[in-house]
Amino acid sequence: MRHAQPTTAERARAARREHAVFLDKDGTLIENVPYSPDPALVALTPGAGPALRCLGERGFRLIVVSNQAGGANGWFAERALRAVELRIAELLAPCGVAIEAFYYCVHSEEAGCSCRTPRPGLLRRASAELGIALPASWLVGDTLDDVEAAHRAGCRAALIMNGNETGWRYGTLRVPDVAALSLEEAASQIVAAGDTSHLAAEGTDELEGRH
Repeated sequence: MRHAQPTTAERARAARREHAVFLDKDGTLIENVPYSPDPALVALTPGAGPALRCLGERGFRLIVVSNQAGGANGWFAERALRAVELRIAELLAPCGVAIEAFYYCVHSEEAGCSCRTPRPGLLRRASAELGIALPASWLVGDTLDDVEAAHRAGCRAALIMNGNETGWRYGTLRVPDVAALSLEEAASQIVAAGDTSHLAAEGTDELEGRH
């Protein structure tokens, strides 16, 4: 039996359920305490809970993507990150918010891997494993490497201007779509940018047209 192919509208409705906001962890979601896996030191950045609740209410899946070279450098064991995840979940629970998944690059900067930002490997892996429509998604981070990773993956990018970007190495892929002073402000701008689900449907149409 031949099944009818989904229409563009049906694909758009599906994409609406599958768009995500990827979140850098240190400096964006939680206060930046360099190379510390101590859950007692974990604190959400101001307004993070309400910001994520706002995004979740609009159908965005919430996923953390983060460089964590401390493990490769011997400063902490990879398993220590689990305690940090549990503490983040505990802090977000009163806002009715949950992070769906955490993706880490645990390689050193010298390793030349495909997953350390500004490379897009973590975003592509999350997309493949979780069914995320990258053209309909955003990445929020506090460095231009985060912005570049987002654009390489086909996402839009929001830059948190909190002082953690110090190099300011510019390029065509390193210009954010929006800039904000906090995660809460970035969430408001993402919502104001409107529904991006049509981008995923158009991308699907383009791919199908190549076959």
